[in-house]
Amino acid sequence: MWELIEKNKRKSIAVLILMFVLMTLLSGAIGFAIEPQYGAYWGAAFGILLWAVQSLVAYFLGDDIVLHFNMAVVVTPESSPQLYNIVEEMKIASGLAVMPEIYIVQSPGLNAFATGIRPQKSAICVTSGLVESLNRDELQGVIAHEMSHILNRDVLFMTFAGVMLGTITMLSNALLRGTIFANSDRRSRKKNNIPGSHPLVIIVLLLLAVFAPVLARIFYFTISKKREYLADATAARLTRYPIGLASALQKIAKKSSVSFVSKITAPMFIVNPHFAGGDEDSVFAASTHPPIYKRIAILTQLQHGGTVSLGNYQKIYEKEVEKSQLLSNAVLKADTGEKIRAQSVEETAAESAKEVGDILLANAGFKILTCECGLKIKLPPSSTAAKINCPRCKKELCTESGVLSSTASEDGETELVFKRTTLTAWESFPCQCGKFTFQLSPLFRGTYAVCKRCGTKVKIEYPE
Repeated sequence: MWELIEKNKRKSIAVLILMFVLMTLLSGAIGFAIEPQYGAYWGAAFGILLWAVQSLVAYFLGDDIVLHFNMAVVVTPESSPQLYNIVEEMKIASGLAVMPEIYIVQSPGLNAFATGIRPQKSAICVTSGLVESLNRDELQGVIAHEMSHILNRDVLFMTFAGVMLGTITMLSNALLRGTIFANSDRRSRKKNNIPGSHPLVIIVLLLLAVFAPVLARIFYFTISKKREYLADATAARLTRYPIGLASALQKIAKKSSVSFVSKITAPMFIVNPHFAGGDEDSVFAASTHPPIYKRIAILTQLQHGGTVSLGNYQKIYEKEVEKSQLLSNAVLKADTGEKIRAQSVEETAAESAKEVGDILLANAGFKILTCECGLKIKLPPSSTAAKINCPRCKKELCTESGVLSSTASEDGETELVFKRTTLTAWESFPCQCGKFTFQLSPLFRGTYAVCKRCGTKVKIEYPE
């Protein structure tokens, strides 16, 4: 796969250079429209400086900004063991050294995306609707697809290209205003024999302002289609169950819309969220994602082949898409293929929906209590009561389900321990730092839990 990654890097650099040249021309044109003698040089310098600043922001804070604007909440192994385990499985299968952070976005739409400049600092984000609607195999296929984007370094290209596209769009608007200003002052500029006052120059500037963002979008999306096919192929190889991703894409195509996503970040999603119903055959959607029915057709045929390999995917791809080779011969020879695995045990949609709702509330600071009568009570973060009465059976309940205790470990050091009393309800207890409350899901089976504020490690023991 290293050859594939290097090839992606080379293509990404070529596209970024084209966008950089376009952005420099555009900023220089703005300077020329304002002051024709030396303005072009100052304008180009300003555009380069602006790009450098935005690129630094994107490199160090790009993933955090994207997640913040999408209102994502972090997922921990304590709050969502199944989702965390799926991501961990795909991280191991892909060979990534660092576990990506996991986030959930509150949205009924079914979608997901990956972000991050480098594999050492990356994140996978899914919508609550996706987790509620997909079974384990389908969710694993989507996670593997996004993990493939991280593995293939696609998120690096999309993040930097998105920064350039945003800068070019902003500069284009500035050039339009600058050209209009120059045109309104044309008479006085013509008297002084200033070249920027010529009507032909103004027309050229206007055309550049209008078509620069269009060209930037063409550069932005020039290899995004092939990247989606590559991510599908890699995901099928990682999961050894292509029909899982194919089934997920069928569901996502019917309900992929996420209303608050911007046009710049939309291509980062597994299906364009602005084209609900999987309408990738339209002119604009086709530039960001390949037709979803072709992606499904390739994965379905791969499932029926009995063996998952990149070579088999390549053959089906050539038949369905009728284009040049997707993967190099070296990559195809290195992959011997694997037998398709058996289907996993499915979790019902109702169970998934309940789990996602509890995850979002737990991350927001709510305490989740389960009474013996079966009623689930969710207390807001502002609640300070130590005890409450169940609204249904009136039984008195403690808001903290357990307390920490200290014990000596095998090496003689003291460690904190929390002993669970039940595995059918959420349990919570405060950290010693006083700034964080541990909330353990009924599905959590980890050996340790870690405080997100102070880093305190707590050993978890279970009832026999």
